[in-house]
Amino acid sequence: MGFGILKFFNDKPEEACGVFGIYAPSEDVAKITYYGLYGLQHRGQESAGIAVSDGSSILVIKDLGLVSQVFDENKLASLSGKIAIGHTRYSTTGSTEWKNSQPIYKTYESRAIAIAHNGNLVNAKELYQRLKKGGKNNLSSTSDSEVIAEMIVSSNASSIEEAIKEVMLKIKGAYSLVILTEDKLIGVRDPYGIRPLSIGKLGSNYVLSSETAGLDIVGALFVREVEPGEIVVIDKEGLHSHTGLLLAKKSLCVFEFIYFARPDSYLYGQNLYHVRKTMGMKLAEEGPVDGDLVIPVPDSGNSAAIGFAERSGIPFGEGLIKNRYIGRTFIQPSQTIRQLGIRLKLNPLRDAIAGKRLVVVDDSIVRGNTSKKIVEILKEAGAKEVHMRISSPPIKCPCFYGIDTPSNQELIASTKSVEEIKEFLGLDSLVYLSLKGVVEATGCSYEDFCCACFDGRYPIEIPKDLKISKDMLEEEDEKVFEREGHL
Repeated sequence: MGFGILKFFNDKPEEACGVFGIYAPSEDVAKITYYGLYGLQHRGQESAGIAVSDGSSILVIKDLGLVSQVFDENKLASLSGKIAIGHTRYSTTGSTEWKNSQPIYKTYESRAIAIAHNGNLVNAKELYQRLKKGGKNNLSSTSDSEVIAEMIVSSNASSIEEAIKEVMLKIKGAYSLVILTEDKLIGVRDPYGIRPLSIGKLGSNYVLSSETAGLDIVGALFVREVEPGEIVVIDKEGLHSHTGLLLAKKSLCVFEFIYFARPDSYLYGQNLYHVRKTMGMKLAEEGPVDGDLVIPVPDSGNSAAIGFAERSGIPFGEGLIKNRYIGRTFIQPSQTIRQLGIRLKLNPLRDAIAGKRLVVVDDSIVRGNTSKKIVEILKEAGAKEVHMRISSPPIKCPCFYGIDTPSNQELIASTKSVEEIKEFLGLDSLVYLSLKGVVEATGCSYEDFCCACFDGRYPIEIPKDLKISKDMLEEEDEKVFEREGHL
């Protein structure tokens, strides 16, 4: 199992994955997918993979690590074909092991597919148990993504499209899928549209990407988003749309707007840099403060900090310098490095902040430990006052749809009031942006989003005993072994 330096020092909600796909018989689809994944690297740094079809067979290369660590010229050259899909992973179900990396390849009788998944199923354990009881003992991973793939490939439906529709009736939760067959590229989105998926066009060819930034990096033009519940099939005849399930309720994760997606991406027709800057402006209106300098927590607070400074009239500047080369490592940090903590990631600009009343802008606080360290660093560097402004409401509830947020007990806003959080962090003042302010900044309606991490209103029913953990299906495997007398 690998270790990420950022795991020890990051205190942000973590996204599940990024997915990419292209149908382009005349192009180097593997290399285009490689660059597309580069544009989606922020959505997952645990593993990366690409699957390619040449029309008669599917080849997959995947491994633990960043896109640039997994692939080189020789590996990309071996992935020759006309259709490709790719994946960058951050795990929410299934531990960080090679067996859980994607795309996942499955074959059964005459059907073969590769699948890449962004999201999380809330009934994964139930489906996993059902497959095991039905004699499906060829499940090699412990991810809900393989559960989806196994159900599709073993369906008795007459076509891949009908097999996907059949499976969509059984799976519950968040899923944006790109699926590769020998002759088709398919995109699928759950009926709530919780995780994003966009369609682009590269010349006469079609591209699928979690974000429009993934389209931009390969020169594809944005066409539209895959609609909630829609199945898009791309083959030699072009793009075809099918209704997998009727729209339930638009519920795009609001954190895509706040933090997850790149600021140069578009969602619901809105540019996210502009939205986040507007959040900062609204934050200045809701939480005015006397200060000398507005600084962001890089990079997550940059856009909102610019907006806050512009609206408040307080100068914008840099006060924390980020080490942009931490990335993912497979070397276990030593105790000495752990004790350095956030200092490995962020270093203060002492001359810029000494004696200043600082307004520190960030997008969220999860556990609070990282924010506490940042405040300590700034005060040690000579800041006269530290006021924190957060461009989202307090996170009070865990996510079950593909974001790795802690349990209620670990979420600081679930157990402490804003005043208590302020005291814990050692701040002179603390203000969060209201949910109303967040939604207004998006230019959309509250009804267009899932805001469950803020208000506890989950659009998809959550089983009462559900406790999402990365080891959920590993634990289920152990129970099976115990019942069969293997342990």
